[in-house]
Amino acid sequence: MDNVATERKGLLTQTQRTSDRWTEFRETLRAGVSKGNWETWLSRLEADHDGDTLVLIAPTEFHLRWVRDKHGEVVDAAYRSAYSSERSPLYRVSEVAPPEQPLPVETNSSTVEKAEELSTPTKATNLISRYRFESFVVGQSNRFAWAAAMAVAEQPGAHYNPLFIYGAAGLGKTHLLNAVGHEALEMDSTSVVRYVSSENFLNDFIDSIRRKRPDAFKHRYRGVDILLLDDVQFFEGKEQILEEFFHTFNSLYESGKQMVISSDRHPRNLSTLEDRLRSRFEWGLLTDVQPPDVETRLAILKSNAEFAPRPVPLEVLEYIAGLVSDNIRELEGALTRVTAWSALNRQDIDLETAERVLQDIVATDEPVPLGPEMIIRTTAQAFGFSVEDVLSSSRRQPLVLCRQISMYLCRQLTDLSLPKIGEHFNRDHTTVLHSVEKVKRILRSDRAVFDRVNQLTQELRKGGGLSPAS
Repeated sequence: MDNVATERKGLLTQTQRTSDRWTEFRETLRAGVSKGNWETWLSRLEADHDGDTLVLIAPTEFHLRWVRDKHGEVVDAAYRSAYSSERSPLYRVSEVAPPEQPLPVETNSSTVEKAEELSTPTKATNLISRYRFESFVVGQSNRFAWAAAMAVAEQPGAHYNPLFIYGAAGLGKTHLLNAVGHEALEMDSTSVVRYVSSENFLNDFIDSIRRKRPDAFKHRYRGVDILLLDDVQFFEGKEQILEEFFHTFNSLYESGKQMVISSDRHPRNLSTLEDRLRSRFEWGLLTDVQPPDVETRLAILKSNAEFAPRPVPLEVLEYIAGLVSDNIRELEGALTRVTAWSALNRQDIDLETAERVLQDIVATDEPVPLGPEMIIRTTAQAFGFSVEDVLSSSRRQPLVLCRQISMYLCRQLTDLSLPKIGEHFNRDHTTVLHSVEKVKRILRSDRAVFDRVNQLTQELRKGGGLSPAS
């Protein structure tokens, strides 16, 4: 009996010691990171123990990788302190599936539906679901902008208001704006967040005038806690909308509400904006995003390659990283073409294949400038349609596919933003985004479409034309 009691007491002591260590570990870890990183990443780790060794359980593989890559050092330090061990803790992915997964590879109808869901703006906020901080690759070129965006998301209205992010197209400004919205909602689900392109802001304003409902417009944009306005440069020269936005800005600022604004250039270079508005953009924090360095480009490719249907060798990723230097969008597009070829041919990817598929990207002495008009005209010709057909409202096939491919090529081959591309097709930016994502999926499964898009890409880069489809 005494032996049983002693054993039971020993087990209770061991259990209590394990609990105390875990509590100390969490407290040390929490003190070593920001509130946002704690609540988003580290607080969601659960514990198991293999003897005296801590096993950290993450909800997803992506979550696990993020914790190890971004917070591994602080986790190890907390573990050494709480567990008096020189080793690192072990990691494991939970066997219980979380409610939401990272964007999957589109290999069947269910994953296609999921991809569409993750690419589509949510109705209430207009936020694009897949643009989150956890999928944003941080490097020297964007680290300050990322840190400022994180700070704003954690305490909206407290610091850096407005936060003004500027830089060329395709460098991640839209991603950061949406990430702020998602992070803020995770911190406080009652927050009213609205992401809007300048084009849609303008369209809403025009619609409110037409319907004689100015108060509804004011409530929509002045009643938010966080306003995320993309591509403000498109307000240039539009006096009436600039006047309305000026008053919206003042209303939100005076109420302590957060604004995050993006542009393709510094406010001082938005020459047709009034000084009173330009000066307000500088009240908070200005930060730019630069073209990524080769290490960041490689990190972006590695992150995307994790969802490829077949492994992508490091030498192929390094080749692509060296081939595309100043546009993340084109960088990801190049990888998409290579992985799509692999999926269609059911062959492994190697350097020779990548060089062949991407031969048109190799820099020439006199690159041909591309505009949406040339892309639309060339794509229409290739499918046997007129430009008027492509720009029409017709939904018949294969015209719809032709239009979607044309939007995809505009996105891949120009520096135009989604709203600007939409203007050329008489559509809004959400339609463009849907078309781009749909073509990406089709490229992995339809040989004819892959070949046609590849041919169009090569011809457009060379500045040539195509014969009508037979």
